[in-house]
Amino acid sequence: MSEQCKPSDRGEAGGRVKTVYVGMSADLVHTGHLNVIREAAKLGEVTVGVLTDRAIASYKRLPYLEFEQRREIVSAIKGVAKVVPQETLDYRPNLKALRPDFVVHGDDWKEGVQRETRQQVIDTLAEWGGRLVEVPYTRGISSTQLNKAVREVGTTPDIRRARLRRLLHAKDLVRIVEAHNGLTGLIAEHTAVEVNGIRREFDGMWASSLTDSTAKGKPDIEAVDISARMGNINDLFEVTTKPVIFDGDNGGLPEHFVFTVRTLERLGVSAIIIEDKTGLKQNSLFGTDVRQQQDSIEAFSAKIAAGKANQVTEDVMIIARVESLILKCGMEDAVTRARAYLEAGADGIMIHSKEEKPDEILEFCAQYRAFANGKPLAAAPSTYDSVYEDELAAAGVKIVIYANQLLRSAYPAMLDTAKRILANGRAYEARENMMPIKDIISLIPHR
Repeated sequence: MSEQCKPSDRGEAGGRVKTVYVGMSADLVHTGHLNVIREAAKLGEVTVGVLTDRAIASYKRLPYLEFEQRREIVSAIKGVAKVVPQETLDYRPNLKALRPDFVVHGDDWKEGVQRETRQQVIDTLAEWGGRLVEVPYTRGISSTQLNKAVREVGTTPDIRRARLRRLLHAKDLVRIVEAHNGLTGLIAEHTAVEVNGIRREFDGMWASSLTDSTAKGKPDIEAVDISARMGNINDLFEVTTKPVIFDGDNGGLPEHFVFTVRTLERLGVSAIIIEDKTGLKQNSLFGTDVRQQQDSIEAFSAKIAAGKANQVTEDVMIIARVESLILKCGMEDAVTRARAYLEAGADGIMIHSKEEKPDEILEFCAQYRAFANGKPLAAAPSTYDSVYEDELAAAGVKIVIYANQLLRSAYPAMLDTAKRILANGRAYEARENMMPIKDIISLIPHR
């Protein structure tokens, strides 16, 4: 320990057993966690603050195990007297409520995202003479390696399907990116950056009818049917663990939609988004340039209700996509429809726009926030891509979908490479567009 404590530290102080607080995620419990608890137990009665899903998701990935599962595991560890939830990364609310004599933590939080948290703990403990005791980091244990091992094992349809609801509960904004094959699924699964010490990654994938069709060289008019699109879902599920939201176009006939819901639910899809249009599918971003017919409120509400009545679990979500702004039917129509679809049982609303600025989306958000039965709101900033996620979240958007950006960026790169090969009669000039051969052949590890 960085602070050596005498044996008497465990004893009573004025007739009171000394108390110790340990905060931890306890998602993948390993010997490092056990060592911290053992050292804490030498000092007094141990209370473990298990971080909630929301607390963990505020600075890194959502934990694999739900909070109640993690609390039960920690409660069974020898030396733990009590377990309480820690609602934020900030220790101070629990410390001020419990006023422990000691806080015990590994010494690996002196740098990085938790550095400020550590100083807050020290300052708070000083208010009543408490001490921070730091246990040396346990060598040979890597959370990164453990997480990688879990991902290699994969997941089950039940776990994956329920994950989107967990994310919506734990995060202020859920970030979704389109994935049209296994390779883009791997990008969605593993790509992450660090911004101001916080890990930022995609939370799930969007199975888009546009990108599924385009990747097959077909128009986005449902020429690629549901059965064919299931193949892409299976490809994604083979190599990823994150949830999938399925672009269900208009859902088809109500009699057919109920079977689509059952099939996707069985596979492990977390949500299905259907749009309130009827007739031959035309991509919404054409707007009024092509003939598009909006469904009646009554008929579309009945379709939503039929889908909800026929799902087996409570995990899968049916989200209603409102096309009123796309079709220039006005804000009042969009709001009226959103309200009706929620009353029909929709688990959320997606509001769509083809404007270059987010003004009408933000106006809709302002009215949606006043709904008494408001549920998660989704938006896809494809044309109004200058808007920041923080702006959408502040307006009330809960799910942001980057619906086609990966495919749209892949095509220009491939086209440029093809042109360079033709123009130069060799591939050398295209090298700067490409990853090295040794990298592409080792991109997908052999198992």
